This record gives sequence, C-alpha cells and structure tokens, in this order.
Amino acid sequence: MKCPFCFAESRVIDKRESGELSANRRRRECLRCGKRFTTYERIETPALRVAKKDGCIEDFDRDKVRSGIVKACQKRPITNEQIDAMVDSIETELRKKDSTDVKTNLIGDMVMDKLKAIDKVAYIRFASVYRDFTDIQSFEKELEKLIKG
Repeated sequence: MKCPFCFAESRVIDKRESGELSANRRRRECLRCGKRFTTYERIETPALRVAKKDGCIEDFDRDKVRSGIVKACQKRPITNEQIDAMVDSIETELRKKDSTDVKTNLIGDMVMDKLKAIDKVAYIRFASVYRDFTDIQSFEKELEKLIKG
C-alpha cells in the first residue's frame, strides 16, 4: 500500500476486524516519511438494488437510510453509534436475503422495527413520513397500535 502523503511503501503496524460487516482495519506507517494512516479492507459483495414505489430501481444507499434515521432521532437520546448499528444491522439482514433486489417498503419496515425497539418518539416521527400521515387520525391510529403492541 502506498503512502497517501509521499507515495512510498508502507507497513502494517496494527490490524483489527471492525463492525458487523466484516471489515479489516489496518493501521499503517510510511517507511519513508513516518506518517501514519488507516485503511479498511472489505469483502466485495454483490450490489443491493432497491425497487422504488414508482417502479424505478436504484442502488442501495446506506447514507440515505442513515439520513432518514438521523432525522427521526433529532433531539432524542440516541447516539451515532446506535444509529450506525441500526444501519449495519439493516444492511446485513438485506444481504442475507436470497435476492439482491429489495423493495423500499421492506427497508422502511426494518427501520421502523429498529426505531420502535429503541425510541418510540423517533419511531412515530419516522412513521409519519414513511406512512405519509395526512391528518391527526393517522397519528392517533399509529399511537394506538404502539400503545397496544
């Protein structure tokens, strides 16, 4: 691996596995300039494709899923680590499916299940956008389901 600073060879000084998605984290040191940097090695997996409600298909975007969760969790006692763990868990579950094509409603339902287990307010916030609540009765119905179940 070349040093990103002077482009000389580097050596590995520490190696660890990181995260649920089986990434190897390597801490490296340049043999010429002595600067240190980190690299990650992941197994290449087939691309996940998402079938949207309007019929178009796009690549799965972790950042899009994370962004939706972050918006629902604003000003709630939920850490970035918890959010990252949710996104990792969702992606891992999707990759375990038989198909690399998934529907948006499956992803949305998975996000709702994760949020419901962690924070009920964040769950309702996400549900209001995901389920496209248009009136107060929609909120009431979802709250009743949350209280009963």
